[in-house]
Amino acid sequence: MESLFTTDAYNEIMSRIEKLDGNAKANWGKMNVSQMLAHCNFPLQVALQELKLEKPNAFKRWLFSFFKSSLYDDKPWKQSLPTSKEFIVHDSKEFTTEKSRLKKIIERFHNEKTRLEWPPHPMFGAFTQEQWGKMQYKHLDHHLKQFGA
Repeated sequence: MESLFTTDAYNEIMSRIEKLDGNAKANWGKMNVSQMLAHCNFPLQVALQELKLEKPNAFKRWLFSFFKSSLYDDKPWKQSLPTSKEFIVHDSKEFTTEKSRLKKIIERFHNEKTRLEWPPHPMFGAFTQEQWGKMQYKHLDHHLKQFGA
């Protein structure tokens, strides 16, 4: 799995975002392209500690532990997987604004590539720097494929 901390993967993701069109149609799912761009900000905000999520109860944390490695392994995610309620975008969004916002937060995340200490994820616990980079790449790749980019 690629990592958003590598220059090549970072450049690839940024190029794919730049190629998106505001009228792009989803190959699956309920979001439009502008909502997808807004949605993709949330996991990056969690990693950068700009979005605080409530910790689930012990049972849910235990349950999530079975899926943790799927966040950063090489196996592609299935289409239309359920998402955390905090990451669902219901309202309409402006394409150019969301595209710019996403590119800025990706750049900020990428610039943390030398950071070794990362906070635990509120739902999944501790991740290494490598796992954070792979997880963010995998999420972006999944949604860019959703819109043919």
